[in-house]
Amino acid sequence: MNLLFLGTSAGVPTKTRNVSGVALRESKGKGWYLIDCGEGTQHQVLHTKLSFHSLKAILITHVHGDHCYGLPGILASAGMGGRKAPLTIVAPAGIKAWLEATCEVTQLCLPFALEFIDSDELPSVEFESVAVTTFRLSHRAPSYAYGFTETRVDAALDVDKLAQNGIPRGPLWGQLKQGFDVEFEGERLKSHDYLIFKHKPRKVVIAGDNDQPDLLNEACAGAQVLVHEATYTEEMAQKAGDVGHSYAKLVAAFAETAELPNLVLTHFSPRYQPHPLASPSIEEIRQEALRVYSGSLYLARDFGEYTLDKAGHFTEVAGE
Repeated sequence: MNLLFLGTSAGVPTKTRNVSGVALRESKGKGWYLIDCGEGTQHQVLHTKLSFHSLKAILITHVHGDHCYGLPGILASAGMGGRKAPLTIVAPAGIKAWLEATCEVTQLCLPFALEFIDSDELPSVEFESVAVTTFRLSHRAPSYAYGFTETRVDAALDVDKLAQNGIPRGPLWGQLKQGFDVEFEGERLKSHDYLIFKHKPRKVVIAGDNDQPDLLNEACAGAQVLVHEATYTEEMAQKAGDVGHSYAKLVAAFAETAELPNLVLTHFSPRYQPHPLASPSIEEIRQEALRVYSGSLYLARDFGEYTLDKAGHFTEVAGE
């Protein structure tokens, strides 16, 4: 799995950061998933090797504009680029109503079907190589996190167990090896009960805006990576008041308690400058998080790409 950040600013874009957007790329092939698409996301995609023909789904965390205003443009461009395959959109119900109104008013007729799945119902959706689970967060508008878990893990058949249970060699073994549950003598045999997995399934959790990180306890079970907003430092958060956002220390302390090995912070207030000597500087967010978190910490930047390998190692991809 690879994560490619298309936008890392909160609220409004800056000269170096666009508003929210993350591409999660499958480990094999060109398939990818887009999590949030603030205004200008399609422009960011033009600077990458991503193709709208290979886009498997768009998942929107909540209805605020810096997370969704780019959606109509992306769909229109995908259509004009010749996409014909249906596209799944997982999003709060308000996104569907807004998009339908936009298409009607602007006379946007897409040459491909849209399948809407209401994230308000906390669905679990399985795609070709990943399963996506939805978790409710705390924000001014209903907001969600999406957990992406790898479903195609290299595995070998547990031949000793198959023999002990009297399951004869043949087509049944092949189906179990391919991940299919089968019927044998009136009993349902589950594939995962007869497989020895070569590595732990990779799991990444990408959260929308949220002021209570501990709501992600269940979501982060077994995860190697959490992507979470850190809009500002604790000092700035106290000045801002109750606006439904997290600060660096709050998220990092949760990650430490949850024993998450990797934490990626994003969605930074545009007031934070990239230069370490500026005031306020993005380095203040980094240092605040490091004081309470002992895992591997990353501050996302636009076009920053990270890979999660089969062994669970998470590293930044060197730029070309």
